[in-house]
Amino acid sequence: MSLQTRPKPLVDNWNKPFWAACAEGKLRLQRCKATGKCFYPPAPVSPFTGKPDWEWVDASGKGTIWSWVVFHQGYFGGMKDELPYPVIMVELDEGPMLLTNIEGMEEEDIAIGKRVSVRFPGGPEGFTLPQFGPEA
Repeated sequence: MSLQTRPKPLVDNWNKPFWAACAEGKLRLQRCKATGKCFYPPAPVSPFTGKPDWEWVDASGKGTIWSWVVFHQGYFGGMKDELPYPVIMVELDEGPMLLTNIEGMEEEDIAIGKRVSVRFPGGPEGFTLPQFGPEA
């Protein structure tokens, strides 16, 4: 697996702080000030109130595997050499769901409900991609 050949994320005004935090080895989420709930993906307004009243907060980086699948078809350039590979949906302890890859876990060890935590092993030039593996 080569994280350097992965597609680069598209950066915009709303997700730029998320990617900057990943480069620092942190998982950061937006949190609605009115409800106290975190949300992802980054957006200009809270999905809970529809208002631009939110703040960035550091997340725990821990969560639970909510769902997973193994990709056998090459959907993304730069990842064909990794086929087949698992993709997981992590429900973060803060509430939001994050679609990501697994690191340090074999396919037979992946299970819904299993605890995982974030790590930042690298990524394509200029980016650090969050990956999840067994809870540290």
